[in-house]
Amino acid sequence: MILYYHPLSSYCWKVLIALYENGTPFEPRMLDDPAVAEAWLTLWPIGRFPVLRDEARGVTVAEASIIVEYVGQHCPGPFRPIPQDAEAALEVRLMDRLFDNYVMTPMQALVGDRIRPEGVARDPHGMDQARATLGKAYALLEARMAGRRWAAGDDFTLADCAAAPSLFYADRIVPVRSGFPALAAYLERVEARESFARVLQEKEPWWPMFPYANG
Repeated sequence: MILYYHPLSSYCWKVLIALYENGTPFEPRMLDDPAVAEAWLTLWPIGRFPVLRDEARGVTVAEASIIVEYVGQHCPGPFRPIPQDAEAALEVRLMDRLFDNYVMTPMQALVGDRIRPEGVARDPHGMDQARATLGKAYALLEARMAGRRWAAGDDFTLADCAAAPSLFYADRIVPVRSGFPALAAYLERVEARESFARVLQEKEPWWPMFPYANG
């Protein structure tokens, strides 16, 4: 199993959490190496990452949520990203979409605006909209996750693979921990979980590259 990734990518974190939860052996290949980047684009010309290459099965898997489900289906281990119960599975997939679409996406828009090259006009209206979307998402998630240990209930699932990186990054831009006690408590729990703690430790050499690393 080969993972094409970057250690600061929130969507790569989503996959790394699943791989670490499951104890799945894999070879990480960073996209800052030109030869790695060339191989990645040959496998997935759309040019998005992460991408998982399962050499044993001759399969290339893209899109973080699909990679996480693929790990659950084809790699023996303890992690069950999608519950067997149909109703519980719908809740997990809904939470995955909520975190990706309404936390991860506006967060990435805010990061992208901050790192625009010199001379390129910024988008204050779009950034106001992104911050407003985050505020609405926090309120929705605060109510939905109240009383839950993990993002979709009692079990750690695909929803948590999405929740952990999106909330961690978004909290650096539009703070979660002041005003959203359920989300704040969740973030403390998930940061202490071994799989995500490992991801956070591994990102340290590259963390200064994140434009909101110092606030």
